[in-house]
Amino acid sequence: MRFTSHLLAAALACRASADPGPAQLSQRQSGTINVDLTKTYQTIDGFGFSTAFQRANLITNMSDKTKQRQLLDLLFNTTTGAGFTIIRTGIGSSPDSSSDHMNTFAPTNPGSPKSEPKYQWDGKDSGQLWVAQRAAADYGVSTFYADAWSAPGYMKTNGRDTNGGSICGVPGASCSSGDWRQAYADYLVAYVKFYAAAGVNITHLGFLNEPEFAASYASMSSNGNQAADFIKVLYATLQSNNLTGQVGIACCDSEGWGNQVTMTNAIKSAGAEGMLKAVTSHTYTGGPSGTMNTKVPVWLSEQCDLNGGWTTAWYGSGGAGEGLTWANNVYGALVNNGISGYVYWEGVQWPNPNTNEKLIKVDNSTNTIEVSRRLWALANWSRFVRPGAVRVGSSGGSGVKTAAFRNVDGTVAVVAISTGSAASSVSIKVSGLTPASAGAWVSDGTHNCEKTTATVGTDGTVSGSVAGRSITTFLITPAAAAAAVGG
Repeated sequence: MRFTSHLLAAALACRASADPGPAQLSQRQSGTINVDLTKTYQTIDGFGFSTAFQRANLITNMSDKTKQRQLLDLLFNTTTGAGFTIIRTGIGSSPDSSSDHMNTFAPTNPGSPKSEPKYQWDGKDSGQLWVAQRAAADYGVSTFYADAWSAPGYMKTNGRDTNGGSICGVPGASCSSGDWRQAYADYLVAYVKFYAAAGVNITHLGFLNEPEFAASYASMSSNGNQAADFIKVLYATLQSNNLTGQVGIACCDSEGWGNQVTMTNAIKSAGAEGMLKAVTSHTYTGGPSGTMNTKVPVWLSEQCDLNGGWTTAWYGSGGAGEGLTWANNVYGALVNNGISGYVYWEGVQWPNPNTNEKLIKVDNSTNTIEVSRRLWALANWSRFVRPGAVRVGSSGGSGVKTAAFRNVDGTVAVVAISTGSAASSVSIKVSGLTPASAGAWVSDGTHNCEKTTATVGTDGTVSGSVAGRSITTFLITPAAAAAAVGG
């Protein structure tokens, strides 16, 4: 996480990527979108948001239970909300929960790395556990990424959980108190077990956040070689606890793509790449520039607009916080850079700071919520491109850019984003597939992932329309899948 002092360049890059410029004004012609199921790319792990730094409490503390359910539906419902499938929780390290700190469940130094830890689990985890329980039980969410911004301070070279410092015992980081690597690995595994006992299975486990940035809040420094060293300790600890079938390691949530590439290369050189379940990166100091050279799925585990003032606009001038901007940002991540998991920074946040780092603004004092259209831009991806979907080839379609995915249930999602102000009539042909039915959902300045018309012709072509400056998702059900559901 970074606060509102993020580089303006990041926001400007988002704005530039989403505003096609003068070409928007041209009239668009109808075209055929061709989907090639034999041409396959990355598997999609899902789309989601973070509940770290006590943001989850905004949901748990909502006294109006109807509004509380509305918040949950907006985030997880696949019919009326975004249908998110990933939650990124923050593993606490701070000695208290003042301000928005994430408190540790081991606040007391046991005296040495080999002493029995004194865990004090409160069963709430700043509201994160309850939200995760509801997501799992009520909406079927099954991907939970637990990430630590820092180890507890007594395990680090600087003696605090803030302002950087390294875990004692990694190369180049010795401490008079001893080697705390195993104690930190045990601490992370304990968090996984606390959640499991409460009915939530953590699937991805991280131990760093923006390791090149020594923040005034929870933060811990690491280079790639140090990360690889700890990955080996953590992996062995997961093995000894029989957890490798449930949870895998994610690393390293760098501030920007360039540093994550450097860290990933170091992890590969140290022989630890195979111990990872996901490579994770942020985009604050630089976005992706092509697929990362790794066999591991790559996530953009934190993205948002920290510079622009709060907006619920879909499109105005191509601003960094607008809905259409984020429809395009996700497109670029998945299609141009091979991203498998996409996580917005915060799902909910209080009114201040009045920025776009959240998708929904929540005020507990008045029981009011305000929804940005960024949420609906992401809904057009998350509702229809489900976990396990494989991106497949798509081409054609004048006036639109497209991405196509084959879901595990056999349905095919085709996402079309208009590149101008005029509507386009489109036809979709899927090679080797006979459609039984099709639907289309649109988000734009007046629609929030709302159903619109799509028809299946006698030749199997799906026809519909893509409004100007919109994102429209077509969901095509093949005859075989329809028969299976009907049977």
